Amino acid sequence: MSGYPNPPQPTWRKPVGMLLILALITVWAVIVGSCSGFIGQWPMPVQIMVYLIAGIVWIFPLKPLLAWMEMGRFRWRE
Repeated sequence: MSGYPNPPQPTWRKPVGMLLILALITVWAVIVGSCSGFIGQWPMPVQIMVYLIAGIVWIFPLKPLLAWMEMGRFRWRE
């Protein structure tokens, strides 16, 4: 039994947010994968940098999405 008198109820935002995160990852992977033929013609050091950047860039939209999932707003309260 929980120590809370009224345990917090899960909201619909969490499952919707999880689906949006999966959709974001899928769309980003398709975009990067569709560019692989073009990127594959570049020198190896350039390819490494492009894929490193592409592997990190998709994370930036997650902060507002996670804030929305948690608080219902797209910005963290400062």
